[in-house]
Amino acid sequence: MTERIQNRDIRLIALDMDGTLLNSKEEISEENKRVIARAKENGIHIVLSTGRNFAKVHEFAEDLELNSFLVTVNGGEIWDSSGNLLERNLLQVEHIKMMWDLKNLHNTKFWAITVDKVYRDEFPDESTFADYEWLKFGFDVEDDHARKIIMEELEKNKLQVTNSSPTNLEVNPYGISKAKALEKVCERIGITMENVMAMGDSMNDIAMITSAGIGVAMGNAQAIVKEAADWITDTNDNDGVAKAIQRWVL
Repeated sequence: MTERIQNRDIRLIALDMDGTLLNSKEEISEENKRVIARAKENGIHIVLSTGRNFAKVHEFAEDLELNSFLVTVNGGEIWDSSGNLLERNLLQVEHIKMMWDLKNLHNTKFWAITVDKVYRDEFPDESTFADYEWLKFGFDVEDDHARKIIMEELEKNKLQVTNSSPTNLEVNPYGISKAKALEKVCERIGITMENVMAMGDSMNDIAMITSAGIGVAMGNAQAIVKEAADWITDTNDNDGVAKAIQRWVL
C-alpha cells in the first residue's frame, strides 16, 4: 500500500478537525502548528474539512494563519480564504420535520445547524421550520437497534448519512460530502484529488480519504476508517497530523 502512494505530488492537505487536528482538549498542539506552518512555507494548501459550521472553524483557521479554502458542515459549504461563501447546500424543510419526528419517536439526543445557529437543547417551533435555512441534522443514539432503525429511515428518504463518532448520525442532503467539496476546491486551484492528502477519524471522512492521492486515518480512528485508508498515523493526542505531514509531504 505504501508503495502505491510513495511518490505522490501533494499540493493540498485536507484536515478533519475533531479527533484529527484537535486533541482531546479541542486544541491544536504546538507540534501540529509547527509542521503545518512548514507545509505552508512549501506552498502546500491547508484546507480544514470538517463537520463544524463556519463560526466554529474560522478561529482555528486564523490561529494557523491559513490562506486557503474551508470546507464546512461535511461539505455542505465551501468558503474562500477571505471568508466569502462559494457554495451552500441546504436540507429540505420536510426532511427536517421528518427527522424531528424521528428524534422524538426514539427519544434521542440531537443537534442541528442552520446558517445562523447550532441547536442542541432548544429547537424552533415546528410551525416556523420553513423560516430557517437548514444545513445539517444530527442524532446521538446510544442504543444500537434504535440507531439502525433511524439510519434505515434516513437512507429511505435519500439523505446522506455519515457519523463523527460511533454513536451519532450526521445528515446532509444526498450527494454532499467532504470529498465532493474538495474536488471543487481542487478545480479552483488547478490540481486534482491525486494531489491531495486527506486525514480523518470518522465515517464522514471516508469519502475524502478514499478519493485522495494519500488517505490517512488517525490512530484513534474508527476501524472502518482505518480499513479505507492508505496509511494510519498516530492519534490526535500524539501529533498524528504532524507525523503524517512529515512522513508524506515534508
